[in-house]
Amino acid sequence: MRNRSLGLEIILDRFTRVFYFIGMLRLSTKGQYGVRAMYEIARGYSRGPITIKEISERQEVSVAYLEQILNTLRKAGIINSVKGPGGGYVLSRDPDSISIGAILRELEGPVAITSCLDPREGCMRVEGCVTHLLWKALGQNIESFLDKMTLMDLLKGNQFIDLQGNIGRKKTGKGTAHSLAR
Repeated sequence: MRNRSLGLEIILDRFTRVFYFIGMLRLSTKGQYGVRAMYEIARGYSRGPITIKEISERQEVSVAYLEQILNTLRKAGIINSVKGPGGGYVLSRDPDSISIGAILRELEGPVAITSCLDPREGCMRVEGCVTHLLWKALGQNIESFLDKMTLMDLLKGNQFIDLQGNIGRKKTGKGTAHSLAR
């Protein structure tokens, strides 16, 4: 059933359900698994490195695929790898300063809900297109929303709802927030 509002309804919960965009935006598995892997690394922020094997088991993603994803995020400076016994992956900075938008841009590129907004594809009809500005505004709102959400928000189990262009945060009830330490 379609949402009657023109906005998007996005709900993130503590079980790392990622994004539900009523068929308008499809994230690849790379983007979805990347956010889930970052959630696991953020969970261990105060404890130290988390192994790729732990992430793989908790999120049910293959180690080989995670290696590709985490290498991209490491090269981007979002995470660091620690070599040797007791090694693994750690966040490069506080979970409150890493946005979901930054993670997804590294893994997926810019939000381009139509091919005309994709800088790699472009569109010859941009100047005369009646819907170009609509799709551009929607893409900007999605990017803005994702840039406001952080790993800390996922750890706390915050819910985000954007129903009519209003981006907000709704704190979950007492006792449902995640602890940084496991």
